[in-house]
Amino acid sequence: MCLDPRRHPAPRPFPTRREMLRQTSTGFGLLALSALMADASYAGLAQEAVDGPLAAKPPHFPPKVKNVIFCYMSGGLSHVDSFDPKPRLAAEAGRPMPFQTERTMFNQDGNIWPSPWAFTRYGESGIPVSALFPHIGGVADELTVIRSMTAPFMEHAQANFYFHCGMPFNGFPSMGAWVTYGLGTENQNLPGFVVLGSGGIPLGGVNVFGNGFLPAVHQGSMLYPENAEPLNNVRPRETDRRQRDRLGLIADLDAAFLDRIGGDRQVEAAIDNYEIAYRMQTAVPELVDLAGETEATRRLYGMDSPNASTAAYGRQCLVARRLVERGVRFVELTMVGTDGMGQAANPWDQHTKLEEGHTANALTVDQPVAGLVKDLKARGLLDETLVIFSGEFGRTPFVQGANGRDHNPYGFSLWMAGGGLKKGFIYGRTDEYGYRVVENAHTVRDLHATVLTLLGLDYRNLTYRFGGRDFRLADVDGHPIRGILA
Repeated sequence: MCLDPRRHPAPRPFPTRREMLRQTSTGFGLLALSALMADASYAGLAQEAVDGPLAAKPPHFPPKVKNVIFCYMSGGLSHVDSFDPKPRLAAEAGRPMPFQTERTMFNQDGNIWPSPWAFTRYGESGIPVSALFPHIGGVADELTVIRSMTAPFMEHAQANFYFHCGMPFNGFPSMGAWVTYGLGTENQNLPGFVVLGSGGIPLGGVNVFGNGFLPAVHQGSMLYPENAEPLNNVRPRETDRRQRDRLGLIADLDAAFLDRIGGDRQVEAAIDNYEIAYRMQTAVPELVDLAGETEATRRLYGMDSPNASTAAYGRQCLVARRLVERGVRFVELTMVGTDGMGQAANPWDQHTKLEEGHTANALTVDQPVAGLVKDLKARGLLDETLVIFSGEFGRTPFVQGANGRDHNPYGFSLWMAGGGLKKGFIYGRTDEYGYRVVENAHTVRDLHATVLTLLGLDYRNLTYRFGGRDFRLADVDGHPIRGILA
């Protein structure tokens, strides 16, 4: 049946909140909103409207560092086999644990198992590092090793979300998104938050790098430095002129839509994403073209290694250095696959064949990460860059099955290097078996608050209102780890 449109007009969409304020009570509601937006608490939003959401913003106080490089060891690197030696494991090898332990992921718990790797003290600081990481041991005097981290989750996806976002599930902004929300980027041709995607995505998927409820422009942008076409996710098939015309039309339509609804931050972020993707097409090929790097630099990062995964991770580390040189705020490196040991999403997850898996993984990252620290220092960039090396939790001091270790969130290690930290320093302690933290226990939210503090951001006041609540990365219980700050 055909209805006469004059008698049955198409329903109008519901007006937005800003339209209601503009069209009712002679617009006094929108006038009041404008006055509120002029308040100091909205100063950042007002500036953002002028300069764009990724424009460089001043920190809350003088920062110690300007950029972050996050080397994420997805799957759970064993702390008792890397940076937290426990001689008692060797003294009591093969015996049952002398106290009650918590349930594990698979409950196939065996007896005490000492580390297969010897530990050596390195540098003037004498920090002990296992034979897995001789190159990282060579930069021990630059490291701040935290042996007292804890996590409330032992399942990979939950722990990955928690480590990245401070919450154990999807929908919350990643650490990199919070950093660009607070500081923007110093290079308008590149995103403020870049994920180098040569390896597998941690369990939980790409949303561990997501923007959550922050504007979409703050999500992590994936680059693939190992691919022949590193921008295959934004490179169009059309000519530049045709693309520019299409983007111009889209911009005009979006601008008209924005004017009709009185502005919307999510729509504005989508427009900015179009523009950033367009500018990246010129900036990224130069970024990943390493022809200008010397052979000595390539060797430093292990790019000449006969091990393909070492060379691949070395390229990631070198591109990470080039990104922070160009003003990108936050760079995360994904862990590449290693000779079939473990899954691509969590290669450090050795529930079996620990020696084979950890040996292959360490060979992949040891020289490249140490090379990154050395190169940053030689170029004067380490004082303004924070390097983080960690997995989502540690592993048990007792064996699982015949030759593996299960997950251990009750005490694990990570290290950082860069400006504002006590160098060649060990902080915190686990018990004599490396099972639980017994001194200076901290959570990942404390790490988040520490990172923001080093970047000059007030972790308590970097907030975003969503669903009627002000959210922040460190939530209400995260606080800076003051004992490691210089």
